[in-house]
Amino acid sequence: MNKLLRLWWVLVRARRRPTLAPTDVSRVRFRVLPNDLDLQRHMNNGVYLSIMDLGRIDLMVRSGVWRELTARGYYPVVVSSTITYRRSLDPWQSYELETRIVGLDEIAGYVEQRFVRDGEICARAVIKARFLKKSGGVVPIPELAELFGLDPAHHPLPEWLAAWSQSASLPSRREPAPSVWT
Repeated sequence: MNKLLRLWWVLVRARRRPTLAPTDVSRVRFRVLPNDLDLQRHMNNGVYLSIMDLGRIDLMVRSGVWRELTARGYYPVVVSSTITYRRSLDPWQSYELETRIVGLDEIAGYVEQRFVRDGEICARAVIKARFLKKSGGVVPIPELAELFGLDPAHHPLPEWLAAWSQSASLPSRREPAPSVWT
């Protein structure tokens, strides 16, 4: 992560802000800084993805899930992501990053994140994440659902998101995935 000062700021503030349930919407305010800009002088598309990490951390810390994940030796990894840009974020503009868990399937959790300025969505993203064990292996979804206090039956994955997940997937690491252009 190339936003270490922001990471520190989010961690310090998350511990002082009101507690959230894992199913709540986390909101964190940021400002577009000069090192966030691309040649067109608006926030670079890659910066959005780095900032999104911070929103997910805020939600996990404020809900108490981060402490439990760390204690168990679990950590999240992004498996897939998609983002749609609607409006630019320009230098020094403040914006809010909203983060919420959308649902679960049999192998992953899904999180929606929105970049909001003046009540309007500037960009919206969805990430698919799995949780791995430092000792090796994947955290099973039933255990993850229990840890997050989620009932998969009450958090079904929207059909469009399930279709996106299926179409964006690559073969597992145990299967070949040759780079062949057709």
